[in-house]
Amino acid sequence: MSRRTSRPRQTSAARTRTASAAAITPASPCPCGLPASYADCCGRLHAGAAAPTCEALMRSRYAAFVVQDVAYLLRTWHPDTRPPAIDFDPAMRWVRLEILATTDGSAFHTTGTVTFRAHYTDNGRPDSLHEQSRFVRHEGAWVYAEAVFVE
Repeated sequence: MSRRTSRPRQTSAARTRTASAAAITPASPCPCGLPASYADCCGRLHAGAAAPTCEALMRSRYAAFVVQDVAYLLRTWHPDTRPPAIDFDPAMRWVRLEILATTDGSAFHTTGTVTFRAHYTDNGRPDSLHEQSRFVRHEGAWVYAEAVFVE
């Protein structure tokens, strides 16, 4: 006699998404592109450390998309512009981040911007997102406020 479970079957796309997110371990190179392990770089921000600059927050948010850390993404999004939820597209895989420019966003500022290009594949087809993100201080911490899509 076979035993059935009430668990839904996972599609191959969902298995791929889970596998790619699970491929990042604390010892893995950080997805943000800096020469450090995930644990020593963006992983510590995901675990609760404060981002010291807008660029650090941008990099850690990109890494959060790679590892699908919804809680971190929502926590670092300004409450006035934060969506109620984030859904990950199972056909999309983030592959590389390029920081193109930053303005302000240090410990001495209350606002800043980061212009970047995030490379991804969608159903295996390469593409990229070119954006300028605006960050502000909210309750003492840097948060993502809004974006202007460059292309």
